[in-house]
Formats: sequence, structure tokens, C-alpha cells
Amino acid sequence: MITSRILATADAAAGAGGFASMILSLVILVAFMYFFMLRPQQKEQKKKNAMLAALEVGDTVLTTSGFYGTIIDISDDTVIVEFGSNKNCRIPMQRAAISVVEKPEDSAAVAESKKGK
Repeated sequence: MITSRILATADAAAGAGGFASMILSLVILVAFMYFFMLRPQQKEQKKKNAMLAALEVGDTVLTTSGFYGTIIDISDDTVIVEFGSNKNCRIPMQRAAISVVEKPEDSAAVAESKKGK
């Protein structure tokens, strides 16, 4: 009789500890997901927004469809990009369609470093 009461008390304590460990495991899982999945994605989004905010006329861009062009006009959400060397292909695009921006100063620095080698 006494042993059954002791065992019942031990089982109740183990059940409470199991619940606490389950909550702790869930908190660790959520923290892991935040630091390894959500946070890097937020950093990348901030980086892209900063890149798009720094767009200027004359920048060379790579679009998400793989075309290289030069920005000739910028409005709120739309940019006009000139493709090719014939100066006749001008297409309005959304800012979000730009994946990479290359400033004219950056391309000049790369060209100079290649000449030096």
C-alpha cells in the first residue's frame, strides 16, 4: 500500500517533468528556426531593399529574367531600362525585377584591376 502511493507520486512527478521537457524542446526548435531560417532571409531582404533604394540613372543592372541593361529613368516603383547597344530597346520594369546592380564606378575599378595584371 505504501509502495503504491510512492510509485503514484513518482509517476505524477515524471509526467510534469515530461511536459516541461516538451515545452523546452519546442522553445529550442522555434529559436533554431528563427536563427537559421527566418533571420538570414530578413537580412537578405534588407540588403535587397537597400540595393534597390540606391538605384541611380546610369547604373548597369541584371534583371531577374537574365537581361543586362542600363537604367535611363526612375520613377516610384518603375524603372526604364535600356537594353543592347542600339539605344532603341527601352522597357519599363518594376524595381523588384532587378536582381543585381553594378555601379559605373565599380565596373571602372574592375577594368583597371584587370589591366594592371
